[in-house]
Amino acid sequence: MNDKMKLSVFMVSLVVSLNAFAQTTVNSLDELMPHLTQDSVEVVLKPGVYTISAKEVKKGKYNAQTQIKNNSNVLLLFTGSHSVYDFTDVTIQVETEVFSSFPNGDEFYEMQIIGNHNVLKNLTLIDKGSVHDAPTRRGTNIVMDGASNRVEGFHITTRGAYPYGYGEAFGKGGKSVIPHRKHSSFLVRGYKNHAKNCTIIHRSYGHAIFMQAADWPIIEGCYVEGAMRSTDDMWAEKGTGSDADKVDFKTVWGYPLPKGYMLCLGEEGIRAYNGGETIIDGVEYRRGTSNPTIINCTVKNMRAGVTLTHATGQKYVSGTTVIGCERGFCIGTGDIVDCYADTQHGPALGVDYTSDQGMTADITLLPYEGASYNGSGHAAIIIGSNHKVTLRNAVPDPDQNLKINIGGDNRTIGMLGKDENYSASNIVLHNLSGYPVVLDDNSRNCTGVSAGEVIDQGENNHVFDKDMD
Repeated sequence: MNDKMKLSVFMVSLVVSLNAFAQTTVNSLDELMPHLTQDSVEVVLKPGVYTISAKEVKKGKYNAQTQIKNNSNVLLLFTGSHSVYDFTDVTIQVETEVFSSFPNGDEFYEMQIIGNHNVLKNLTLIDKGSVHDAPTRRGTNIVMDGASNRVEGFHITTRGAYPYGYGEAFGKGGKSVIPHRKHSSFLVRGYKNHAKNCTIIHRSYGHAIFMQAADWPIIEGCYVEGAMRSTDDMWAEKGTGSDADKVDFKTVWGYPLPKGYMLCLGEEGIRAYNGGETIIDGVEYRRGTSNPTIINCTVKNMRAGVTLTHATGQKYVSGTTVIGCERGFCIGTGDIVDCYADTQHGPALGVDYTSDQGMTADITLLPYEGASYNGSGHAAIIIGSNHKVTLRNAVPDPDQNLKINIGGDNRTIGMLGKDENYSASNIVLHNLSGYPVVLDDNSRNCTGVSAGEVIDQGENNHVFDKDMD
């Protein structure tokens, strides 16, 4: 064999050797930890169930701290870049006692990514313990910073907050009748980060998926499921000495808890904020959320399905279904394309502010099992201006007590004490459902057709019953 052939054989052997050692299998969380700081690694954690205990945390075993947000505590901090972490057939259980076990008592993250171009996939992450085991201050299961990271195929069960069982009735931040220690599931920040095909079973007071300081985030193929409770059932605690009973059921809105509403025990299914902090390449940014994309998701039994009102830039929601939420979609401006929602517990579509304009929405209204528990009385509530809304029909016998309101009184549970008269103008409505339409006296210059009854109390509106000659 000549030298040239020897060199060729050597190079082939080297490539084979490198490929053989490109993937590293680790057998424990202890073995995993050193790889979290490395670049360009592919790590597989051996299938099995791993538990992070309060005892270990108190001994300082998991004591990483973020570089932002007041040095929050992190159990597993991923600082490397261009790496793949495969958790197929792996379950990590985090004991809920962990939430109050950090020495500094600050907020905690179970996992955080601050490197770039990483993929974390197929982990089952379970909070093991009681829904009432709250963090000392605040907690989140997953936090994504950095750029171009992807969390894919995770199955997250979130538990542990205080109080749990009332939703937002007694406060959520700032002013509260009962002080809150919230626990959310998945926070997306950074640049072009991607949550894909994740399942979140949410049994905590906090958001399921939310975005802060995120630019061009993508939420794709995710399933979120919360839990609901009626305000009538909450009132059944009267005389028991429960948290609600101790404050005589007086809500954060200044009036006693109204009956006849269904409340999510968590917060939003998918939500964008107009503020926050993130870190990319070691640089901290303080900004809002911009250009979010939501594709092919399902949200069930949350306070709202998709709320993007406070995001800026291009907002796009497609192929997404909202079931049994207090409100379906609310994006202010932007596009809702080929989406679905029911009206059992609240309106399928809402608009937050009269300053919101230019939304295009195409939503099919879905049937639901059981009785309506929609305290607002809305199938949809549309305020603001220059929206184009198409509501399609999959309901065989629409509840005529639920109205598609153009302008007027919002009547959500948190707005009952206000004298509301929201305006709506230049709305184009194609109501292909059988729900009735009410054009409030503060509506004007609205046009369209309706398969349901039209009650027009406004000015210069031209929304006609589509069956009229």
